[in-house]
Amino acid sequence: MHVESVISAVGSAVDVVGVAVIVVGAAAASWIALTAIRSRSVAPVYTTYRRNLGRSILLGLEFLVAADIIKTVAVTPTFESVGVLALIVLIRTFLSWSLQLEISGRWPWQGSVHPGEAASESPVS
Repeated sequence: MHVESVISAVGSAVDVVGVAVIVVGAAAASWIALTAIRSRSVAPVYTTYRRNLGRSILLGLEFLVAADIIKTVAVTPTFESVGVLALIVLIRTFLSWSLQLEISGRWPWQGSVHPGEAASESPVS
């Protein structure tokens, strides 16, 4: 077996893991939300559901970016493929930042919430 085919198989496996993380995370977030609705929980179900779903998408995107890097750089390192990879990583990074903003209410570079400041009250600037 050639090294390229092994690396390509590893990249494909990481792709599958990324998709599985998103699907399982979406199912788990849905199950948690349905359970909360059935128990008539006082907690805001919609907000919790969005955060859990966003977290699973973020984690899945990380795996998908890793798979793209493995397959592009290790298997076919041409200028065209690296350019396509750069575009894919740029788009997925924007998606990750947008999801992070939706989940936490803060940009990734803003750091954690200060003691005494509620996460839902923090302004986004």
